[in-house]
Order: sequence, then C-alpha cells, then structure tokens
Amino acid sequence: MTWNVSMQLFRGLLAVAFTGSTLLAADWPQLLGPNRDGVATGEKLHASWGAKGPKLLWEATVGDGFAGVAVKGKTAVAFVREGRSEIVRCYNASTGKVLWESATPSNWQGGVSSDKGPRCVPIITDDKIFTFGAEGMLRCLNLADGKQIWKRDTTADFKPLEGYFGVGSTPVLYQDRLIVNVGGRDNASVVAFSTTDGTTLWQAFTDAASYSAPVVKTVGNTNLALVVTRLNLVGIDVASGKKAFSIPFGARGPTVNGATPVVLDDKVFVSSSYNIGSLLASFTSNSITELKRDETFLATQYATPVAGATPGIFFAMDGRQDSGRGTASLKCLDLNTWQVKWEESGMDYGTVVRVDRELLVLTCSGELIRVAASADKYQEVARTKVLKATDSGYRLPALSGGRLFVRDDDTLRCLEVGPE
Repeated sequence: MTWNVSMQLFRGLLAVAFTGSTLLAADWPQLLGPNRDGVATGEKLHASWGAKGPKLLWEATVGDGFAGVAVKGKTAVAFVREGRSEIVRCYNASTGKVLWESATPSNWQGGVSSDKGPRCVPIITDDKIFTFGAEGMLRCLNLADGKQIWKRDTTADFKPLEGYFGVGSTPVLYQDRLIVNVGGRDNASVVAFSTTDGTTLWQAFTDAASYSAPVVKTVGNTNLALVVTRLNLVGIDVASGKKAFSIPFGARGPTVNGATPVVLDDKVFVSSSYNIGSLLASFTSNSITELKRDETFLATQYATPVAGATPGIFFAMDGRQDSGRGTASLKCLDLNTWQVKWEESGMDYGTVVRVDRELLVLTCSGELIRVAASADKYQEVARTKVLKATDSGYRLPALSGGRLFVRDDDTLRCLEVGPE
C-alpha cells in the first residue's frame, strides 16, 4: 500500500467516527479538524491578506477556557467558563449572532494555571454536541436548541486523580460511542460511553489521564483507539474494550503528555516535552514494537505534528510555552528517515494547521504566521497580529469555509483567510 493511498484511507476511516453525520469538506467539527490531524481539507487561502492581515468578520467576548471552537456548516460552537458556569454557546458562523447557550454549574478552581475554564474542544454531529468539562462533566446537547439530552459526571463515577490543569483530553467519537481518556481507578483509564444515553459500554486499563486526545485507527478487522495516558501509549479495541497493547510513554513528576498521536499507516508517533521526547512504534491489532525513542528529535509540549503533502513529512512546534518568548522552534521532520529537514528557531510556541501547501502557525504572542509547507527550507509568507499575547495559548484555531476562528483569554474572533 502506498503512503498516499494509506493516508487517504486513514482519513476516511477517521471520518467514520461521524457515522450518521454528513461531513462537508469545510467542516471542522472536532479537535484538529475533520480527520483529527490538523489538515484543513478542501480549504484554500487568499493569495494575499494585504498589509493589514485577514479581514475581521466578527468578534465576541468570551470567558475562561483553553477549548478551541468547533464548526459544522453554519454553526460555530464555543465552550467557556463564565462565573460559576461552564457555557456551551452556539453562534451563526457567518455573522457571530448567538443562537443559543447552555450552562452547567462549575466550581473548579485552576491549580497550576489560573484559568478556570474547559480545556476540551466540543464535538458536533448532525444533531448533537458533546462536551467534556474541566471537572469531568460529560454532556450531550441537542444541536438545534442546546437542550441537554444526557450527562455523566466522570469524576464522581470513576474517581480519577486530579491533573495539573483539570480534565483536558478531548474525547473521540466513533460510531455509537464516545471514547474518553478518563484516567479513572480500577480499570477505568479509558471509558466508552453510549452516544444515545451516556451509559458505560466498557472501561479498560488503569492509569491517570493525560491531556492528549485519542484517535481511532482500523487495523484489519479491528478498530483501535490509540490513547496516550499519563505514562503509556495504549491500544484498545473500540468494540469490546479489550486492551490490545501498551508501551511506556511519559514520566512521573511534573510532566504532561499533551499532543495527539499521529498515525502513519502501521506506525504511530507521539511526542512530549519535559525531557520525554518522541516515540515511533509499529503496531498490529494486538501488539506494538518500539522503533525509535529520542529526547531531541522533537519534544512538543502540546501542539500536535501536522502532515505535509509529501509522504512522511511533518511540521511541528518544538519546545514549551512556559519556557519564555522566542525559545521554541518550528521543525520540518521526515519520519521515514528520522531526520530534521529544517528548523526555524527563536519562535514563540504555538499551534500548527496545514491548508493545502501552506501552514498557519498561531503563536502565544497572538501572531498568525503563514509559512510554506515545504521540506526544502523555512519560507515565511506573511505575519500578522490577530490576538493579544497570552500565557494561556492552548486554544487551537478552527478553519471552516475560509473563516479562521481564534481566541485569547477573553475574545473570540472570526477572520476571513480564504474564499468561502
């Protein structure tokens, strides 16, 4: 199987996670986009944004939270903390008009971070929205009006150890189940919930939770959830909840696993900072084998590597946000040869999205940097200030229908970056 065919197949298999939902090319209905890989399929950027940068279409005041926006069709959904409530707010994606909002009580107080809001990006289907709050409240809402269909208090039910930044691993939706990195005790690290009524379908493994989001990969006749927990990379059969394999990844002490696993056909790549580094492993439906483990190749705090158009080429932010301005670097990696093709140092930490053959890098200093997605060298196309600088730069952008949704500590902005 060639790389191009296998990547197309992988994207199609991930899209199956939205069974019963009609996905348009421009939809961004979950973390990291339609295929949970940071690639904006079907999108184009304007040839130039002009001297002032992308046009501001609308903006809105929002509360705390690290959760990015999810977009489906004409609907954009934000998930924030305001006062003593976590609020799901539904906007008209074109105009910013608030269509409805749904609140649930929250008393969670930030520990390491002063931010008190949700960390997980909402998930949108044709008729439902799923959210996972900073205290572990899992909710299912009606997309049309925000009315609650069901909820589960995962903290009360599974007694997980509290993380440094609250609960923060965005679930993955696969067919009729939500697979959640709960981090519960007694064989409840990963739990599958029914999308219909929230009942527990299965629970598996024992480890604390991470901030990395699961992905689903089909191997032969088995659909595997690949989950980075606090100290392991685990493969779990989506249908039965049976553990297929696990391999150590992470470290005890004040460390965090934050980036989402990257799947390369029959291989998986994961990375973390805090002197953990990167792991490349091959896997089958019931086994995993370490191929490479390196602390210097890439060590990204939470930004997930994004595939380029060339087979095996990935782009990723190296470093940590809390190490200070200008201490991170953007790297172009060849995972087939385990080589760094180029590195642009002296950058602020941030997140990466690929649009066709360009990258959009959103930094913690509020800059949107447009870079050619080339393996030859770093080629900056444009740079513009779109947000205020923040020490809480975890919010992932969303790109849908030529509109880029970005937010800082208190403002959500919709920017026109390409044709609708």
